[in-house]
Amino acid sequence: MGMPAVEQFWTLREVRALIDESPLATPRYELVEGELLVTPSPVSRHQMAVSRLLVALIAYCDAERVGKALTSPCDVELEEESLLQPDIFVVPPAEWRRLGGGLPVRELSLAVEVLSPGSSRHDRVRKRPVYQRNVPEYWIVDLDARLIERWRSEDERPALVTMSLEWRPDGAASPFVLDVERYFNAVFDDR
Repeated sequence: MGMPAVEQFWTLREVRALIDESPLATPRYELVEGELLVTPSPVSRHQMAVSRLLVALIAYCDAERVGKALTSPCDVELEEESLLQPDIFVVPPAEWRRLGGGLPVRELSLAVEVLSPGSSRHDRVRKRPVYQRNVPEYWIVDLDARLIERWRSEDERPALVTMSLEWRPDGAASPFVLDVERYFNAVFDDR
């Protein structure tokens, strides 16, 4: 759940100072166009959605050798004076080599946000334009609607995916295919 902090224009240096004060603690801090977004720890359903999708993306990226699938917290700076913490993201191979294990990440081939109560405005309105300007694909996982919004750079509206989601990053011999219905059934399995 992302909430705007005190109404002021924040700089990247100020946000980094907040992070440095308690690097291992929640909440997560993000900066979008001068607005500080503060995100508390996610609920268990959100964590399950992230975990299931991350495992599938790791297996795919490893098999296709198209990058590394990771999860936040991890500093992603796609634009000057921006700091994002996507729930899941894929770092292309050249960017992974550039990092050498260090941060921040400056290039992504995929960004994914899982909606939480109160985060939809930030994920759909505040962060989406930054992702669209800088990342070939951006997915918003809507747990309530049980669908995935698929945004590409040129899109004015998302594709609403409820059955099968395919993604083919540069260099892939075959696409990543997610059975969306099966995915949501696994996320909501209350056994």
